[in-house]
Order: sequence, then C-alpha cells, then structure tokens
Amino acid sequence: MVHTEQERYAAASQEDRSAPRIKISIPATLRASGSKGFQTTVRDLSLSGFSATAITRIHPGTYCWLTLPGMESLAAKTVWWDSGLIGGAFEHLLSPIVLDDILTRWRDKGI
Repeated sequence: MVHTEQERYAAASQEDRSAPRIKISIPATLRASGSKGFQTTVRDLSLSGFSATAITRIHPGTYCWLTLPGMESLAAKTVWWDSGLIGGAFEHLLSPIVLDDILTRWRDKGI
C-alpha cells in the first residue's frame, strides 16, 4: 500500500509525534485561509501543533491561523479534519518557554 506524504505525516503526527501533545481546553480563534475566523476550543497542544474544534470542514493542506488569548496569531497547516475536529501543524515550532507559559496559564482554567 502506497501512502502520500500527507497521509504519512498525519499518521506520524498521531502515532509517533515529535513532541508530546498535552490535553488542555483553551478558548481561541481559528481562521482558515480565505475564510472568516471563528471561535474554537484548543483540545491539545504541543511544540509542533494542536487540535481544536472546527464544525466546518477544513481540508488538509489548508493554511490557517490560530489565535490564543493574549498572543499573536500562529500560522499552521491543516493536517487532518475529522467529525468537527482539526489537527494542525505549526509553521514554526513553539518555543518550549512559550508552551510552558501557555500550559501554566490554562492547565487548570479550562473554559
């Protein structure tokens, strides 16, 4: 069975992640390229990406921007969309210090 690069990346991001994802609940805004932004909830976060709610389908490969409270928008590429959830890979890895700060602020807050 031959897999495309996108399918291999999607599988690797779920099974053999380069950075562990931490389950969390953070209110945010997500905007896909060419679309209006919408309110979302980030479900997990890592140095390299995130998953969040997205009722409207966002096709893999679509660029998007995730805006967390108090931060500038983070550019990402959609890796997968499934049943109202999106998985995105950040264009630039988050700094471990920035990730720690986000987790410290939101780990126990939720929404």
